[in-house]
Amino acid sequence: MAAEKRSNSTYVEEFNSLLKETWLGYAFVIPTTIVLLLIVLYPTLRGVTMAFQELSLLQPNQAEFVGLRNFSEMAADPTFWMSLKNSVLLTTLAVSLEYLFGLGLALVLKQKVPGIKLFRNVAMVTWVLPVIVMVIIFRWLVQPDFGLLNVILGSLGLPTTYWFGSPTWAFPLIVLMHVWRNTPFFAIALMASMQSIPESYYEAASMDGASKLQQFRYITLPNISYVSMIMIVLHVIFTLNNFDIVFLSTGGGPSDPRKCCDVRLLTGVR
Repeated sequence: MAAEKRSNSTYVEEFNSLLKETWLGYAFVIPTTIVLLLIVLYPTLRGVTMAFQELSLLQPNQAEFVGLRNFSEMAADPTFWMSLKNSVLLTTLAVSLEYLFGLGLALVLKQKVPGIKLFRNVAMVTWVLPVIVMVIIFRWLVQPDFGLLNVILGSLGLPTTYWFGSPTWAFPLIVLMHVWRNTPFFAIALMASMQSIPESYYEAASMDGASKLQQFRYITLPNISYVSMIMIVLHVIFTLNNFDIVFLSTGGGPSDPRKCCDVRLLTGVR
């Protein structure tokens, strides 16, 4: 009987201890949850509400409920479909190239050769640069009069142009900027995943006569698939939501003449 009482007492103590730990956990989580609700949930709900209203940013209190009219007008606007097509194409090309180049760079950074640590640090420079700095660099490269690319083309007797103002070359340059910026991030993440693969896997495969390509196909790729999936999903979301690179470099054009910035404004020419 005494043993049963001690057992019941132990259960009560453990339950009370678990209850205290649970409430302590809630005490730590609730403030963060409230902050997230304020900075994430409220703007989301506000955005959804505004989608069904007709309002002016100058008079936000005078909103009129219009139902699905905004969506019908958007669906009838050819600019929307052009923007959607360009966004999907940009995301597909940029993320695919980022992953492929990142995978190749990861294989290089994984090698144990002299100076590889310095090369790893230098490889991350393009990713840590602010977007505006990257855009300034690329805009300087393609300036009509003194840009490095046009100087080289001019010296070869080839025609020069402001590349961001060209409907033919603006889009490839946007893709190039995305790849140039994000490839190192893919490379570092994939390299870290590769380094977690036990060397014994490769040793056993080598003893069985597997080539380097077979080891890459049947050992490396399956073991980095989880990290690869996460990186691809995240960068699909980031690229679809990207605005700053496109706007800072082209001003919204030149595919749509109505929204294309004046080339003189982009190049600084007056």
